[in-house]
Amino acid sequence: MAGNKSLKDRQTRGDEEVSMLKRNDRISNDKYDEDHELSAWGEPSTHDNAEFEEGEEHERLLDPNFPDDEDIELRHIDSGRAASFDSEAAAKANEEDSPYEEVRAAVRNFDEDLPCSTIRAWTIGLSLTLVGAALNTLFSLRSPTIGIGPLIAQIISWVMGRAWEKVMPEKQISLFGVKCDLNPGPFNIKEHSIIVVMASVSFSVAYATDIILAQLVFYKQNFGIIFQLLIVISTQSLGYGIAGIMRKFLVYPASMIWPTTLVAVALMNAMYETHHVKDPTIIGGSMSRYKWFGLITILSCVYYFIPGFLAQFLSVTAIATWFAPQNAVVNQIFGGTTGLSFIPITLDWSQVAGYIGSPLIVPWHAIANTLLGVVFFFLFLASFLHYTGAWYSQFLPMSDAATYDNTGAIYNVSRVLTPQFTLDEGAYQAYSPLFISTTFAICYGLSFAAIAALVVHTFLYYSGTIWSQFWNSTHEKPDIHMKLMRKYKEAPSWWYTSLFLIILAMSLVAVLFYPTNLEWWAFLLAVAISFMFSLPIGIVAAVTSQEIGLNVLTEFIYGYIQPGRPLALMLFKTYGYITMSQALQFVSDLKFGHYMKIPPRTMFIAQVVATTISCFVQVFVLNFALANIDGICEITQPQRFTCPGGRIFFSASVIWGLIGPARVFSPGQIYSGLLTFFIIGAITPVIIYFASKRYPHSPVKYLMAPLIFGGAGAIPPATPLNYLSWGIVGYVFQFVIKKRHFRWWSRLNYLTSAGLDLGLAIGTIVIFLAFTLHDIDPPQWWGNTVVSTTMDYQGKAVQVVLPPGETFGPKVW
Repeated sequence: MAGNKSLKDRQTRGDEEVSMLKRNDRISNDKYDEDHELSAWGEPSTHDNAEFEEGEEHERLLDPNFPDDEDIELRHIDSGRAASFDSEAAAKANEEDSPYEEVRAAVRNFDEDLPCSTIRAWTIGLSLTLVGAALNTLFSLRSPTIGIGPLIAQIISWVMGRAWEKVMPEKQISLFGVKCDLNPGPFNIKEHSIIVVMASVSFSVAYATDIILAQLVFYKQNFGIIFQLLIVISTQSLGYGIAGIMRKFLVYPASMIWPTTLVAVALMNAMYETHHVKDPTIIGGSMSRYKWFGLITILSCVYYFIPGFLAQFLSVTAIATWFAPQNAVVNQIFGGTTGLSFIPITLDWSQVAGYIGSPLIVPWHAIANTLLGVVFFFLFLASFLHYTGAWYSQFLPMSDAATYDNTGAIYNVSRVLTPQFTLDEGAYQAYSPLFISTTFAICYGLSFAAIAALVVHTFLYYSGTIWSQFWNSTHEKPDIHMKLMRKYKEAPSWWYTSLFLIILAMSLVAVLFYPTNLEWWAFLLAVAISFMFSLPIGIVAAVTSQEIGLNVLTEFIYGYIQPGRPLALMLFKTYGYITMSQALQFVSDLKFGHYMKIPPRTMFIAQVVATTISCFVQVFVLNFALANIDGICEITQPQRFTCPGGRIFFSASVIWGLIGPARVFSPGQIYSGLLTFFIIGAITPVIIYFASKRYPHSPVKYLMAPLIFGGAGAIPPATPLNYLSWGIVGYVFQFVIKKRHFRWWSRLNYLTSAGLDLGLAIGTIVIFLAFTLHDIDPPQWWGNTVVSTTMDYQGKAVQVVLPPGETFGPKVW
């Protein structure tokens, strides 16, 4: 294997078009003929070289990402063209590369021997862990929430690492009996990668903090700081055991791409370019990739001041509502805040990428599947159901996440609670059943369909592969990245198993020692649900970057098996949903480390340490904020610290845990028809499967039922405006530009995405610190005031408003 040979022994890597499968024989005398090489990907190898045969990539686990044989374009690569990564190190590249062009465009196919677990990396990484976890916990209490992501840590840590390299003396120190180099030399890409991994696992605010908020603020329960630490650490860390098991299925196979990791990888490589060859034939080709990234970041940051502060009509440009601001139907159809946005216009990147993520990193087939679901279910079906009066929709908004009573007012949960925070059935019968908006109801139905579709889809398409990998994972033919990782010792499975058992015991202490009302068997059921769905949902996420959540499913299950226990439901949902979600986040980070060639044992230690420290930080910051911010979690809090996450969590616990799904979805109840989505979700993958077999060259082969049903899971609070604008931008970059201007896409697409996201984050934080915290309002002119005059913005787009004293809905419930 040539992955670690010296510079002079390695082939010079081609430009962006090296990502195509062919090489021109003018680059090297020992390259294969193009026709021979093309057939080698589709036929069994006849080579005698065992290593070559072992490394062939025959398994197309995720066919939508793999180019069709008839679509493979044979492109010649001239030796004078720019290297893919504009780096001297690119000359070290192997001829062998990933069979997936997304990976080839972002990931280097060689490794370098560089120090990784250094005192510099740990000091910077843990420092950013402390600061990032604290700030994000504080900002999570604000509405709208502001987040500092790993991308910002990636930029800041580069500056800190370079400063350390220049300032710190070159000497050894003793730390816990181990000698360490205080300044191990130039700040390198592997140290940087470890820091980004620490930020990735620590910057996300623990889901369990919303349980703490619901307890302390809304239920007025306080089990103490030890209980808070137990549930936060256990819910954040239980997924490590699952991640360790899933490595062979979700990390090692080349077809498990994990598109979101490619942005960080592309940016990381751009930051360490040492040699730049101009390519004036493409836009941005005359500058280094890192300079391009910096330019996009600055432009994105400066531009956001326009739609975010100076001219807010550019954010939601619902022109029709401006001409009829008090017409309920117009606002329902064309509104972008609580409407369906039939004419989706926005010039605000936060609207495009805020809820769903950047469309520049999601494969086009995944975007198309998601758009198909949005258009059919949220434009046409929602319109049909709403205007035919289904679910008493004429008395309710078209799209929002609130709950309503039979007068059209917000559901007053205090009227149905006993002093023990259980359901007062008499008060419930005397008050009102629960109602939700049309898109909210459809969202629940699609959640049911997505889960059923996911199970059937995984069985039809991947059951054989999963079974084969389970029994023959040690004999799988690796790609170049897996080969390069063989030089490092793998983190043994017993590390993951031991950690899982320790955290499991910690979880049982929290659940059983304190009066949570959650039975031990129910807790184990929640963990089993997380484990069972980690693989199928992980496969979908690895292909499409879209993760299907289990929050509704876990609420549904527990609401039926043990109704009337809101705190127990919150815990069941967290252990059943977040354990899986955290496991997939850890797997995604492992894939990032796999691409960056980080030793697996170093990855394990960095992830566990950063996660644990961040849990302590988040609990202490949360309690500090609750004790020191006046009026926190009140709707009228001046700085908008209204605790939106905790408030929604509390409402969900009442709906699913207190009232329960039996009173909402069971036969005879208002929303019982949504249960048919389970059947629809199970049948659809079967239809698609046999249709793709019957018509193998038709677009049907790209349909993915779990994405069609579950891709738009953020609606509400997201709206079709967010998804439609996201899809339009995705079509431009991931289909048109990728197909017609592949060299630009291969070189700058992911960096453009990273620059847009980072610029938006910086602009948002600057506006928050400079204006919001100082009560400085946006300029009062037409471009800002026209938006707030519409029923869409005000959330009042309801066709029928009842006079006081009248009600709608069933007479008996």
